Amino acid sequence: MKGKDHMRLDHDIENALISMVRDAARIEIMPRFRNLSAGAISAKTSSIDVVTVADVAAEEHMTRAVENILPGAVVIGEEAVSADPRVLDQVGQAEVAVIVDPIDGTWNYAHGLSTFGVILAVTLRGQTVFGLLYDPVSDDWVQTSLGGGTWMAAPGLEARRLRVAPECRFSEATGFVPHFVFAKEEQLAVAQGMVRAKRTTSLFCSCHEYRMMAQGHVDFVQTEGLNCWDHAAGVLAALEAGGHAQLSDGRAYDPALTTGRLTVSSGVTLTQEAISEFGLG
Repeated sequence: MKGKDHMRLDHDIENALISMVRDAARIEIMPRFRNLSAGAISAKTSSIDVVTVADVAAEEHMTRAVENILPGAVVIGEEAVSADPRVLDQVGQAEVAVIVDPIDGTWNYAHGLSTFGVILAVTLRGQTVFGLLYDPVSDDWVQTSLGGGTWMAAPGLEARRLRVAPECRFSEATGFVPHFVFAKEEQLAVAQGMVRAKRTTSLFCSCHEYRMMAQGHVDFVQTEGLNCWDHAAGVLAALEAGGHAQLSDGRAYDPALTTGRLTVSSGVTLTQEAISEFGLG
């Protein structure tokens, strides 16, 4: 890593982390895709919140590899936090933390849909400095670094710098809203807000929703709940691509936060309109 004033990872470390994620997908995730027995899938908090043997194996693979790439780093994996919630307390405390979602969009993966990905973020003293949104099916990725922009990359191709879409009015915006993650008593207001935009949907996969946002294909992402493995990399990707991120109470996004209502969009004005239209202000 570079000096404290730079808050950046060395490119060699970034590349090693990308290779690690690709290896985990090749070895642990893709061989099991559309090849899971019923016993390989289990529910966590509900029937739509599932985990597979591939999630666990991929996270273990990456946890071991991080020990060699970033010795001393704390690994905060979704499945590790599920087993011991106290692991999450280290997000804002660790000198270096590697946040891993081994399969984002597990419900899709478990049901044979190819819209899933691997998300990885690195924080230095609580600030996200590197993010990776990897698609194992296509073997391509969106990578981002603090002050270094957001890029689309794939083996053998020249990386392409990404920009969010030009800012527009909420009524002309397209975006992603997983209305089902909101409290039951808030879902009607959220649904009413959804119909006021040009088009809203959900991919059930933060990885691909943030990839679409960074590429300028949608205008906003609106969500409830702030699991750092879902949002740390994606928020940085959107910000470095020229976007804006804000909680409904006006705070900036922080990977150490665990609750809140987050809007990520192509601009400040659109963010404010979205917060208002969804009745979340």
